[in-house]
Amino acid sequence: MEKIIIAAVAKNGVIGNEGKIPWSCKAELQHFKNATCGFPIVMGRKTWEAIGSPLKNRINIVLSKSLAQKEAGNDFHVFTSLKDAFKFCESQNYTKCFIIGGAQVYSSVFDFADKLIISEMKFEVVGDAYFPKYEKEDWSELSVEDFAEFTIHTYIRKEKLKEC
Repeated sequence: MEKIIIAAVAKNGVIGNEGKIPWSCKAELQHFKNATCGFPIVMGRKTWEAIGSPLKNRINIVLSKSLAQKEAGNDFHVFTSLKDAFKFCESQNYTKCFIIGGAQVYSSVFDFADKLIISEMKFEVVGDAYFPKYEKEDWSELSVEDFAEFTIHTYIRKEKLKEC
Protein backbone atom coordinates (compact mmCIF):
# COMPACT_ATOMS: atom_id res chain seq x y z
CA MET A 1 0.00 0.00 0.00
CA GLU A 2 1.34 3.39 -1.02
CA LYS A 3 1.59 5.90 1.85
CA ILE A 4 1.22 9.44 0.53
CA ILE A 5 1.75 12.71 2.38
CA ILE A 6 -0.48 15.42 0.94
CA ALA A 7 -0.15 19.00 2.16
CA ALA A 8 -0.65 22.64 1.23
CA VAL A 9 2.31 24.69 2.43
CA ALA A 10 2.82 28.48 2.36
CA LYS A 11 6.12 29.84 1.03
CA ASN A 12 7.36 30.25 4.62
CA GLY A 13 6.47 26.64 5.56
CA VAL A 14 3.22 27.44 7.39
CA ILE A 15 0.44 24.85 7.22
CA GLY A 16 -1.84 26.14 9.99
CA ASN A 17 -2.68 28.92 12.41
CA GLU A 18 -4.73 28.51 15.57
CA GLY A 19 -6.06 25.17 14.39
CA LYS A 20 -7.14 26.33 10.93
CA ILE A 21 -5.72 26.63 7.42
CA PRO A 22 -4.72 30.30 7.22
CA TRP A 23 -5.97 30.85 3.67
CA SER A 24 -8.88 30.02 1.42
CA CYS A 25 -8.16 28.54 -1.99
CA LYS A 26 -10.97 26.66 -3.75
CA ALA A 27 -8.71 25.27 -6.49
CA GLU A 28 -6.33 23.73 -3.94
CA LEU A 29 -9.22 22.23 -1.95
CA GLN A 30 -10.58 20.74 -5.18
CA HIS A 31 -7.16 19.21 -5.93
CA PHE A 32 -7.09 17.72 -2.41
CA LYS A 33 -10.60 16.30 -2.84
CA ASN A 34 -9.83 14.82 -6.27
CA ALA A 35 -6.61 13.20 -5.03
CA THR A 36 -8.02 11.69 -1.83
CA CYS A 37 -11.58 10.64 -2.80
CA GLY A 38 -12.10 6.91 -2.46
CA PHE A 39 -9.08 6.38 -0.22
CA PRO A 40 -8.35 6.43 3.51
CA ILE A 41 -7.12 9.71 4.98
CA VAL A 42 -5.07 9.68 8.17
CA MET A 43 -4.94 12.73 10.43
CA GLY A 44 -4.12 13.75 13.95
CA ARG A 45 -6.75 14.68 16.52
CA LYS A 46 -6.20 18.44 16.11
CA THR A 47 -6.70 18.22 12.34
CA TRP A 48 -9.82 16.12 12.94
CA GLU A 49 -11.20 18.75 15.32
CA ALA A 50 -10.36 21.55 12.87
CA ILE A 51 -12.20 19.80 10.03
CA GLY A 52 -15.23 19.33 12.28
CA SER A 53 -16.85 16.39 10.49
CA PRO A 54 -15.82 13.40 8.39
CA LEU A 55 -14.78 14.15 4.81
CA LYS A 56 -17.16 12.42 2.42
CA ASN A 57 -16.20 9.52 0.16
CA ARG A 58 -13.09 8.72 2.20
CA ILE A 59 -12.31 6.49 5.15
CA ASN A 60 -11.47 9.04 7.87
CA ILE A 61 -8.83 7.79 10.31
CA VAL A 62 -7.92 9.80 13.40
CA LEU A 63 -4.72 9.21 15.37
CA SER A 64 -5.38 9.94 19.01
CA LYS A 65 -4.58 8.69 22.46
CA SER A 66 -7.46 10.70 23.97
CA LEU A 67 -10.34 9.88 21.59
CA ALA A 68 -11.76 6.42 22.05
CA GLN A 69 -12.73 4.09 19.22
CA LYS A 70 -16.16 3.86 20.83
CA GLU A 71 -16.63 7.55 19.93
CA ALA A 72 -16.02 6.65 16.30
CA GLY A 73 -18.84 5.64 14.05
CA ASN A 74 -19.17 4.24 10.57
CA ASP A 75 -17.80 7.51 9.22
CA PHE A 76 -14.46 7.51 11.05
CA HIS A 77 -12.03 5.27 12.92
CA VAL A 78 -9.63 6.01 15.79
CA PHE A 79 -6.21 4.43 16.21
CA THR A 80 -3.47 5.17 18.71
CA SER A 81 -0.60 4.52 16.28
CA LEU A 82 0.30 4.96 12.63
CA LYS A 83 1.24 1.28 12.51
CA ASP A 84 -2.28 0.24 13.53
CA ALA A 85 -3.87 2.72 11.11
CA PHE A 86 -1.78 1.41 8.22
CA LYS A 87 -2.52 -2.21 9.21
CA PHE A 88 -6.24 -1.42 9.10
CA CYS A 89 -5.94 0.18 5.63
CA GLU A 90 -3.99 -2.80 4.32
CA SER A 91 -6.58 -5.21 5.77
CA GLN A 92 -9.22 -3.36 3.73
CA ASN A 93 -7.10 -3.84 0.57
CA TYR A 94 -6.55 -0.16 -0.14
CA THR A 95 -3.78 0.56 -2.63
CA LYS A 96 -3.19 4.09 -1.29
CA CYS A 97 -3.47 5.89 2.02
CA PHE A 98 -3.17 9.68 2.35
CA ILE A 99 -1.68 11.40 5.38
CA ILE A 100 -3.33 14.83 5.65
CA GLY A 101 -1.80 16.38 8.77
CA GLY A 102 -1.07 18.03 11.02
CA ALA A 103 2.53 18.92 11.65
CA GLN A 104 3.17 16.24 14.29
CA VAL A 105 1.66 13.48 12.13
CA TYR A 106 3.61 14.63 9.07
CA SER A 107 6.85 14.50 11.09
CA SER A 108 6.17 11.01 12.38
CA VAL A 109 5.24 9.55 8.97
CA PHE A 110 8.18 10.77 6.86
CA ASP A 111 10.11 7.53 7.44
CA PHE A 112 7.16 5.51 6.09
CA ALA A 113 5.99 7.75 3.23
CA ASP A 114 6.39 6.60 -0.35
CA LYS A 115 5.20 9.79 -2.04
CA LEU A 116 4.74 13.50 -1.32
CA ILE A 117 2.11 15.68 -2.97
CA ILE A 118 2.91 19.23 -1.91
CA SER A 119 0.85 22.23 -2.96
CA GLU A 120 3.33 25.08 -2.60
CA MET A 121 1.27 28.21 -2.08
CA LYS A 122 2.65 31.32 -3.79
CA PHE A 123 2.45 33.50 -0.67
CA GLU A 124 3.54 33.68 2.95
CA VAL A 125 1.16 33.74 5.92
CA VAL A 126 1.35 34.04 9.67
CA GLY A 127 1.02 30.69 11.40
CA ASP A 128 1.89 28.48 14.32
CA ALA A 129 2.09 25.08 12.57
CA TYR A 130 4.80 24.30 10.04
CA PHE A 131 5.43 21.54 7.54
CA PRO A 132 8.47 19.55 8.70
CA LYS A 133 11.85 20.06 7.09
CA TYR A 134 12.88 17.10 4.96
CA GLU A 135 15.83 16.04 2.86
CA LYS A 136 14.90 16.87 -0.75
CA GLU A 137 17.76 14.69 -2.00
CA ASP A 138 15.82 11.65 -0.69
CA TRP A 139 13.02 12.42 -3.17
CA SER A 140 12.71 12.57 -6.98
CA GLU A 141 10.22 14.98 -8.50
CA LEU A 142 7.69 13.17 -10.69
CA SER A 143 5.58 16.12 -11.80
CA VAL A 144 4.88 19.84 -11.41
CA GLU A 145 1.49 21.46 -12.05
CA ASP A 146 1.20 25.24 -11.92
CA PHE A 147 -1.94 27.10 -10.84
CA ALA A 148 -2.59 30.79 -10.13
CA GLU A 149 -2.18 30.56 -6.33
CA PHE A 150 -0.08 27.40 -5.94
CA THR A 151 2.13 24.82 -7.63
CA ILE A 152 1.67 21.09 -7.04
CA HIS A 153 4.91 19.14 -6.71
CA THR A 154 4.71 15.36 -6.65
CA TYR A 155 7.74 13.48 -5.33
CA ILE A 156 8.54 9.80 -4.95
CA ARG A 157 11.09 8.44 -2.50
CA LYS A 158 14.26 7.65 -4.49
CA GLU A 159 14.51 4.07 -3.20
CA LYS A 160 10.92 3.48 -4.45
CA LEU A 161 11.92 4.82 -7.86
CA LYS A 162 14.53 2.03 -8.11
CA GLU A 163 11.79 -0.57 -7.51
CA CYS A 164 9.70 0.66 -10.48
